[in-house]
This record gives sequence, C-alpha cells and structure tokens, in this order.
Amino acid sequence: MTDFSQADFDVRLEWGAQAVEHLAADADCIVIIDVMSFSTCVSIATARGGTVFPYPWKDASAQQYAAERNAQCAQFDRRFQGPGFTLSPCSLQEMVSGTRLVLPSPNGSALTFQAKTHNAAIFTACLRNLTATARACEKYPRILVIPAGEKWPDNSLRPALEDLVAAGGLISRLRNRQLSAEARAAQTVYQNLTLAELADCGSARELTRRGFAADVALCLQEDVSDFACQLQDDFFTSAR
Repeated sequence: MTDFSQADFDVRLEWGAQAVEHLAADADCIVIIDVMSFSTCVSIATARGGTVFPYPWKDASAQQYAAERNAQCAQFDRRFQGPGFTLSPCSLQEMVSGTRLVLPSPNGSALTFQAKTHNAAIFTACLRNLTATARACEKYPRILVIPAGEKWPDNSLRPALEDLVAAGGLISRLRNRQLSAEARAAQTVYQNLTLAELADCGSARELTRRGFAADVALCLQEDVSDFACQLQDDFFTSAR
C-alpha cells in the first residue's frame, strides 16, 4: 500500500474507514470530518461546555454505554420531538454546560472508535471550527485528514462534497506544510466552491427534503466557533 500512503507529505487526505485502516498508523494527528451532522453536533455541544462520547451503533448497547458513563444517550431518530438530544445540530443549541452525551453515529462516531486503536491525537472538525482546529493541529508533524462521507443504500461509501470542502478549508489553514496531491485537491475544491453552492449538494438536499433545513444552515456556518474538538480518552471536549 506504499503507493497510496502519502507518506512523503506531512498533510494527507483519504476517505472513510479505509483511511483509518491504511494510513492512520503513520499519523500523529487524525482529523475526522463529518459535517452533516456528527462533527457539527460535537462542535456545538462542546462549545457549550458539554462532553460528547462517540458510539458507532444505534441499538440498545448505546443506552448501556451511556449508563456506564453517567451520560444520557441521544435519540436515534433525528425527528424525535421530545426532551433530549438527537443527531440534529439544532437539538443541541441549548445544551447546559456539564452535559454528558453519548452520540451514536455510523459515520463520525464509527471512525472515531476505529481511530482510537492508534496512538495519534484525534480531532473532529466541521465548517464551524476550521481555524480553531488548524490552530490546535499545528504542533503535529504528520496530519491525516479524513472526510467521513456518507453511505449508499448498499452500504458502500458515498463521498460527500460537504466533507471534502471542510477538509479543504482545514488544509488551507495549515501553513508551511507539504501537502499530498489528495490534500491539494481538497484545498482547490474549497477555494472554488461557495457555501451557497454547497447548500445545493446532495446531503443538504436530503436533509432539507426531510424537514431539517435549519440543521443545514447550522452545518454551513463557517468559523463561528473558537474551539477545536479533541478526543480525551472516550469523549470529545473543547480545545484551543
């Protein structure tokens, strides 16, 4: 796999679970990007003083995982209207400082769980905290940026434009670095696509059709948070 390792460069980019499997062992810092909506949820929650425990499965084991950590578990159904939280970023806007939340997600959370088996520092980033994340990552020599992507009905990876754009935005803010061709390509996409154009991407259209236009608006806000989101043991917390 050496042809695909991007090892000659200190900023690398590759998609999804395969990136963790094949490139993470050679990274000092891993940044997982799942804009719609895991990374945005984590950014909003941690900026409000919450801690977020990622969990990869939406089943009864998530409730048990939360109980063992004295945390509450987000509702699996984004359309849930009762008290509590979901993977809808809007549901987290009034989170009280000190809240401990387990956030089941088959994309961002699953990649975080997979990445924890390596020794790298782990961050999750979105459009809302690009500059803060770049600042937090500056001290690491080898950075692996992982756009999470989404899934097709057959469970194969669907590269998600919003994740690629956010990855490029982060890479654009990393100064004096040797970028792989893959990282440069993401940077170019970011520099040539507006947020208004991104609002017309497939993921945004899907959420809007399902009634979550307000979530899309939150996900497409750029650099409104001064906090990076770093994994500490089992949970994400804010970092500067």
